[in-house]
Amino acid sequence: MIYCVVPEPLVDELFDKLTDYYAEDPNVTVIVERRRASRRGSGAQMGGARTVRDRRRARVPGELPDAPPSS
Repeated sequence: MIYCVVPEPLVDELFDKLTDYYAEDPNVTVIVERRRASRRGSGAQMGGARTVRDRRRARVPGELPDAPPSS
């Protein structure tokens, strides 16, 4: 599914045109963006401090033995 998002100030100008343009494509839906503000806020106001972590696994400590020679 592909959403073609039209900003609210441009609805009168673009919504009907885009709806007609994509009418034959069932994978495209034209919608109007009605959000007034960003959903993200500063950390303390939105439930706590956000931490950024390295998601890679830590390396195994120590050395690996030498591999036997291939024949």
